[in-house]
Amino acid sequence: MGRLITRVKIMPADVDVNLDALVEKVKGKMPDGVQVKRYSKEPIAFGINALLLDMVMDEDTADTDSLEEGLRSIDGVGEVEIVSMSRESARL
Repeated sequence: MGRLITRVKIMPADVDVNLDALVEKVKGKMPDGVQVKRYSKEPIAFGINALLLDMVMDEDTADTDSLEEGLRSIDGVGEVEIVSMSRESARL
């Protein structure tokens, strides 16, 4: 069974969302077998930053639809986009 790294871009619901607190909410809402490996902030415009999260999950149980749905249900999350997906041994 392989592992996948999924890079997800999360746009906050508004400019006042604390991105560090949002990452902690995301970590707490992840289904079994999904972990946030690392994250960074990406400047967008007008003081708004997006979150880029690298999430590790089992290849056999990877379900990006339910992952996106779960992320959208978190308070403070505006938009969710799967940017890329690859095996853990590859570089994104």
